[in-house]
Amino acid sequence: MKLIGLCLFGLIASTQVFAAGAGEWKSLFNGKDLSGWEPYVSYQPETNEYNLVSKHKPRGVNNDPKKVFSVVDGLLRVSGEEWGGLTSLEEFENFHLKFEVKWGKQKWHPRLDVARDNGLLYFAVGPQGAQSTHWMRSHEFQIQEGDSGDYHSLDGVIIDVHAGDTNLGDWKFYRYDPKLPLRKDIAARVLKLGNYEKPSGEWDTMEVITDGKTLIHKVNGHEVFRGFNSRHEVDGKFVPLTRGKLQIQSEGAETFFRNIQIKTLDKPAAEY
Repeated sequence: MKLIGLCLFGLIASTQVFAAGAGEWKSLFNGKDLSGWEPYVSYQPETNEYNLVSKHKPRGVNNDPKKVFSVVDGLLRVSGEEWGGLTSLEEFENFHLKFEVKWGKQKWHPRLDVARDNGLLYFAVGPQGAQSTHWMRSHEFQIQEGDSGDYHSLDGVIIDVHAGDTNLGDWKFYRYDPKLPLRKDIAARVLKLGNYEKPSGEWDTMEVITDGKTLIHKVNGHEVFRGFNSRHEVDGKFVPLTRGKLQIQSEGAETFFRNIQIKTLDKPAAEY
């Protein structure tokens, strides 16, 4: 256990990191250590079937012996070897989040032969591992080769979105299209509109702009997704979900992050 003085220092440091005012960008990553964040590591799964019961037990919070989450040469490195999430200590609402991300070279079983995968989760609430024992209940900004900017619902969060039906084999989900009618009560994957990613190994700039009423995903300055009315079920009733933590996934691929910044919105997200 750390000394009380060190704990207080860490608390003060994390508060300073996350003190963002309206219209003022603040850094969430200092390039030196993981101040303001805590790792949650589950395990390296046997298959890509997320809902299967595993023989492994999650390692838990602040138990990361393989350094799944670390700082390398001023960059946040996510190894991808074991799955889980790096979770912000602070909760956020009504924000504009911007970060840069690029792929590393390492890939891990069971995702050796599929696209590199990661994700940025926002409005993350509740216990660690609520989704498939790996991640918190949240909305996901998908970071995946060819699919960055897609939307995923984790642990049953709900949105409304202009979208049509699509599928991948027997997996049925949705494709975002602002020209289509509004679909309500969506708790699934929604494919983004357009592909603006750079070649693998180059830096992409990703953005989330949200006040809960509107959820916007941008890839390299291009809006690729817009959803509405974030909500989730609490005690049998659906209530707005407009505040929560951030969580950076580890999901089988080496990934690097830098320039993670946030600011409070100075106007409704719908006006962006």
